[in-house]
Amino acid sequence: MTHCYPEGRTRRLYRSRKGMIFGVCAGLADYLNLKVVWVRVIAVIILLFTGIWPIVVIYLVAALIMNPEPVLPLETEEAQEFYSSYTSSRSLALQRLKRTFDSLDRRVQRIETAVTNKEYDWERRLHEGS
Repeated sequence: MTHCYPEGRTRRLYRSRKGMIFGVCAGLADYLNLKVVWVRVIAVIILLFTGIWPIVVIYLVAALIMNPEPVLPLETEEAQEFYSSYTSSRSLALQRLKRTFDSLDRRVQRIETAVTNKEYDWERRLHEGS
C-alpha cells in the first residue's frame, strides 16, 4: 500500500486506516516504502526478544502519537496545514473553520445587500431599456 506523493512533497508518517490493530505497522511500512508483512515480522521478532510489555508500550505510544492517515490525499500545503492543525487540536481547527465561514457569510451578506438594494433594481431597469 504505497501512496503517490506529489512532486516536491515529503512523505509524512501516519497511522494507516487499513491496518490490523491501530495501523502503526502499515503506516510505518508505507512511510519506509516496505511491505507491511516485513514490518510486522520485525515487530514480532522484537516482541519475542524484548518481552511482551516493552514493544506493546512502544506500539501503543506510537498509536497515540501518530496522526491517522487522511481519508483523501492532501494536495496543497494549506490542506496539509489544516489537517495537521485538526489532528493536533480540533478546537483550533474548528475555530479556524468558524472564522472562514463567518468571513464567507459577511461577503454573501454584502452581495445580497447590493443586489437587493432598490438602487440596483433601478440601475438594472435603466440599462435594460437602453
